[in-house]
Order: sequence, then structure tokens, then C-alpha cells
Amino acid sequence: MSARPLTLVLVSTPVGQLGSGRGGGVELTLASLVKGLVQRGHRLHLVAPEGSCSPVQDARVTLHTVPGVDQPSWQHAERNASMRIPCNAVLPRLWDRALELVGDGDALVNFGYDWLPLWLTPHVEPRIFHLVSMGSVSAVMDSAVADLARWDQRRLAFHTHRQADDFDLVEPPEVVGNGFDLSRYDLQLSTDGPLGWAGRVAPEKGLEDAASVAAGLGETLRVWGFVEDDAYARRVESAVPAGTIEWCGFKPTSELQRELGRCRALLNTPKWNEAYGNVVVEALACGVPVIAYDRGGPGEIIQSGETGWLVPPDDRDALAEATLSVSSIDRHACRHWVERCASQEGLAARVEAWIRKGLKPADGTIT
Repeated sequence: MSARPLTLVLVSTPVGQLGSGRGGGVELTLASLVKGLVQRGHRLHLVAPEGSCSPVQDARVTLHTVPGVDQPSWQHAERNASMRIPCNAVLPRLWDRALELVGDGDALVNFGYDWLPLWLTPHVEPRIFHLVSMGSVSAVMDSAVADLARWDQRRLAFHTHRQADDFDLVEPPEVVGNGFDLSRYDLQLSTDGPLGWAGRVAPEKGLEDAASVAAGLGETLRVWGFVEDDAYARRVESAVPAGTIEWCGFKPTSELQRELGRCRALLNTPKWNEAYGNVVVEALACGVPVIAYDRGGPGEIIQSGETGWLVPPDDRDALAEATLSVSSIDRHACRHWVERCASQEGLAARVEAWIRKGLKPADGTIT
């Protein structure tokens, strides 16, 4: 007999509206998971900042929005900074609304990388689960994750083992990977297109390294993503010959995959431990090989020599050399990896299994 459908309250990131691009990879993860869970018959309440758009129009999904000031991202705080909640912040309002909604529901699932919901978890009756979206960037957050792991680590899941290794856990981590609606990505087999780069345009993403490689090869680098740091973008552009960077902006998936699929390679140059690497998988889904620093999630995703090349972190020369070898990668192999390991259906099944396991009775005490 199949398990009964769940009623879940999903709480979005408080750093920006869903659909704005400010939430980075969390937006894509949340959209995929909402669609996948609906396909599995679950009832969802999605709580998000005012102005957000629901990723799916379905009677089993209800969008609830609340007003408030965006929460600052931990990515841009000093490592030893204190927790900060702005006046009229959206973060506590999201959780006020979520706790009101859970009622007879089964659980809440948190997608925001924030101290408040982690702290709340042992102190409220509703079961709160956390899909941790970043690696270690804050001492406060590291402590909160470790405390919750000691209380009941079943409430925590991670995208990759490399991400989970950042934290002080008491048991082997629950790793759910990520998933994508592959019907939205078309395999393209052209191997003579431009170089591409995609992501939030901010210092931790390392765009300057990709731009330097493109400049050294005398090529144009197409850049997709929300420009989070204008001053940084200007510095990167001024450091390479005029015309090296072609700014393509933040695009919806339909446009992004069509343009990205024409690239002969995607360069991925993070300066920090990426939890997963959504743009890496989006490129692979289009058949585009990825050349990346062997750091964080991308280092766990890319099969070097089969779906792209991994090179030592921050080694621009190795990045350029690998770019010259990208024609040896079979674009069909890139797509096949995504179909096996990163489908929307697979992610939903893994997340559902994680939640059901965590709903079984267990006692825990923070020590």
C-alpha cells in the first residue's frame, strides 16, 4: 500500500522575491521541488516574500506572501559577524505565517540559510526540516547547524557530501543532490559556439578568472546572471579588453537554456565551497561540457574527462588548457549524466524519503 500524501509548508528564502533571481540557486531548487512533489500527489503551501511568483499553477499549491525588508545574505557578511535581522524584516514574518499554516499539516521545510528557523526547530511542536543551501560561511550558522545535528540530525539535508563536510555533524549526512525539470532543457550538439559563464555576478563566483581565460584566448565570454555587485562587475570588465564580456542578464529558464546550449563550454570558477552548482547541471542538461575548479559541489558533480574537466582551484592556466581540450567531451554523455542523477522526479523522491524518515518519533536534546 502506498504512503498517504503529505501536506507540507515550504518556506522560501528571505533574501528576495521568488522569480527575481536574488535567491540564486535556491529559487531553481524550490521550483523543481514544488513541481516534483506535486507530481507525487502532495499538498503544498508555499510561503515567500511579497511579490513572489509561484513556480507552478496547480490546485495543490497555495502561495502565501508576506511583506517585509529582505534579509541580508550570509554570503556577504564577515565570518564572525553576529546574526542581524533588519527592522520590519521579512524573515520573522515568513515564519509567523508558516507556523500559522502548518495546522494539521505534516511538516515545514525551510529553504533559507538563516539562524532563526534553525533555532526555532527544537522549540516548536511542528516538525521543521532544513535543506541547507550553502556551505560554511558563518560561525553563527555553523554553530546553529551543529546544535541541531546534536538534537536531531534527521532534520537536516544537504546537496552534496562536500557541502556537508563543512559542518560538525554527528552522523553521516543526508545528501539529496538536486533536480531539474529536464523537459525544459534541450540537448544541443553544436561544438563551435562561444564560451559561457552563469551565476550571480558577485566576488565569490570568480567571474574575473573566466574573463581572464577568455581574454587570453581572444574570445568573447557570454555571461548570464543577476548582477548583485555592480562595482565588482565593472572591475571585472575593466580588467579585460573591451568586448571580452557580453552581458546577457538574468534570463528565465526557457531563454537561458536556449542561449546557454549554443556554447561549446561553460566555465565555472567559484572562489568558495559551492553547495551544489545548479548552473553546472543546467549546462550539462543542454549537452554543454563544464570546465570547473575542483572545489565544492561542482567537483562532486563533474565527471572529469566525461562531462567536462576539473582543474586545480584558482589555476587560470589549467582552466585555459582544459578549455582547449573540450572538443573531446561527448555532449550526449553530459545529458545522460543529468538524466541519471539530477532529474526533478529523483529529487522529489529523495526529499520525500528524507522527510518521512524524520517524521518517525525520536527524542533529542541539544548538548
